[in-house]
Amino acid sequence: MTAVDGGAAVLVGFARALRAAGLDAGPDRVQTFLRALDVLGPRRRTDVYWAGRLTLCGGQDDLDRYDRVFAGYFGPRAWPEGPRARPLPPAPPPPRLVVRPTDRVPGGAREEDRRPGAAAALASPAEVLRHRDVAALTAAERDQVRRLLAAFSLRGEPRRSARLRPARRGVVDPRRTVRDWLRRGGEPARLRRRARAERPRRVVLLVDVSGSMAAYADALLRFAHAAAHRGPAGSRSATEVFTVGTRLTRVTAALEHRDPDAALAAVAAAVPDWRGGTRLGEMLRAFLDRWGQRGMARGAVVVVLSDGWERGDPALLAAQMRRLHRLAHRVVWANPRKARPGYAPLAAGMAAALPSVDAFVEGHSLAALEHLAAVVRGAEDA
Repeated sequence: MTAVDGGAAVLVGFARALRAAGLDAGPDRVQTFLRALDVLGPRRRTDVYWAGRLTLCGGQDDLDRYDRVFAGYFGPRAWPEGPRARPLPPAPPPPRLVVRPTDRVPGGAREEDRRPGAAAALASPAEVLRHRDVAALTAAERDQVRRLLAAFSLRGEPRRSARLRPARRGVVDPRRTVRDWLRRGGEPARLRRRARAERPRRVVLLVDVSGSMAAYADALLRFAHAAAHRGPAGSRSATEVFTVGTRLTRVTAALEHRDPDAALAAVAAAVPDWRGGTRLGEMLRAFLDRWGQRGMARGAVVVVLSDGWERGDPALLAAQMRRLHRLAHRVVWANPRKARPGYAPLAAGMAAALPSVDAFVEGHSLAALEHLAAVVRGAEDA
């Protein structure tokens, strides 16, 4: 068994983290990545870095996110001089990379990183961390989780828009076809075609910041911050974020800060009901009356991140969830408590909401949030 075979699970986990960050790291690229590492050894951290960068990145827009995920997944010592310390080489490397003893590694790899199987040993803690409950992490582990969350991406399920775009298949585009013929002096040429363009649906996040969710609020808001900033190819995504507790607060503007810590500080200043009670039914009614019914929830993917504890009337929550379900394209509920052994949705609020939920998923760990992102974009079922 090669070093790569032994660490295949953790390397595939690294690819999953990249997909959660918005990279198109599909199965074909992952297989190429694993084959490249099988050729290289890998003996050092730099082998994993360059093999992944050359096989899993599809363009210039992917490089920053790749560096952030790599630094978070392989630990803080991966990038002591910053992720941009080494630019891309001017030419592709040879099929087998020759590493000299004096070569520097991104982050200055130590001697133990050079032995066979080092990739698996380095990545194993991060792979384990992906499945750990964020409520039970140490301070150092929370820092690593925050770095990985900063590279997340959340994209709504695609839908066909009214705008037409050039395409290989579709209806004939008469204007482009005639213009092409005129450029050719009237000689017939291939028919130009067009089809409806696809665009992601709006995503609305309702984040519970009540006392029962205090252990998860930081991670979920950092996830929301990344979702509000990174759409396709690094563009701004159509994501709206609200906090719910005893009050409903729209925090999309507060999350506009690029720095996650500054964004969370702005959210803390804007939200008056941190660690208070929970009145999900009243807050959901307020959201629908003021924003949802007027268009924000229409055709959108609405994600509720809450444990379902309700101090108000469960019948009101059930009625508002039915109302939301009629407006939204899809309603997803992420509950951090769902991952606990023996969990059953017996809380009055959760039981009242479930009949109007299209996907009920976990929300306690990085892996759970990666799965949530895949459910929101329609790539996976709950």
